[in-house]
Amino acid sequence: MKALVFPGQGSQFVGMGKELYDSRKDIKDLMESANEILGFDILSIMFSGTDDDLKKTEVTQPSIFIHSVAALKAVNGLGAEMVAGHSLGEFSALVANGVLSFDDGLKLVSERAKAMQAACDANPSSMAAILGLEDAKVEEICSKISGIVVPANYNCPGQLVISGETAAVEEACVQLKEAGAKRALLLPVNGAFHSPLMRPAQERLAAAIEQTKFRKATIPVYQNITTTAVSDPDEIKKNLIAQLTGPVKWTQSVQNMIKDGANNFVEVGPGRTLQGLIKKIDGSVDVASAI
Repeated sequence: MKALVFPGQGSQFVGMGKELYDSRKDIKDLMESANEILGFDILSIMFSGTDDDLKKTEVTQPSIFIHSVAALKAVNGLGAEMVAGHSLGEFSALVANGVLSFDDGLKLVSERAKAMQAACDANPSSMAAILGLEDAKVEEICSKISGIVVPANYNCPGQLVISGETAAVEEACVQLKEAGAKRALLLPVNGAFHSPLMRPAQERLAAAIEQTKFRKATIPVYQNITTTAVSDPDEIKKNLIAQLTGPVKWTQSVQNMIKDGANNFVEVGPGRTLQGLIKKIDGSVDVASAI
């Protein structure tokens, strides 16, 4: 069975989407409509902006979404039987399975990005990548730290990102190294994504989601929060909202997709990050890029 997977923040690069834009008129028209929806020329930033321009959350998230949906259009869906997306990528996955239109998905992604940036600005915080330690040990140590620090991204066995108040994250890094982590690296972000500190952003996103039309899925999406196949629009909405303050359980989602029959994973969007993670989760499956 074929599964389409969609990347999240961090997969952006200057020049992203230009080849897709130049490849076909229908893709060009789709991408140009993004400028009108967003009210600024995001394509010029994607194609020829600076790294710093592209790293701004309110630019990064829509850019990755636009690239991912354009790539999906280029390959015409590939006849997949299930989809999943890493954090932001879940919105691209919901276009792939018919739950969201491109226009509505882009509006939600833009609102999500602005809300997350505002939450970061209001409460500076941080994240750190923990390598070479079992998930259970990371969870145990985080639970004992004074202050807010929680597991945020279960990327693959031995790679977990933590998120929270800066002092708590820094203290967790010290204790995790003492517990045997190979590395505990503070990430260059000024915010605690997928932690309770995103509560204000969650409330703002929830209001936007409730005003958006969600259709029944044509194929199931394996959502970050539940890690299981979901098709019901109301459940999908609830899980999207919960995702902002809850962890991205990518390892568990991929394991469940494989258990349900997926043996061919195609990454749709910029970069190859998810392919690497999937091979670390289960080296027996095939992975490839859509374009």
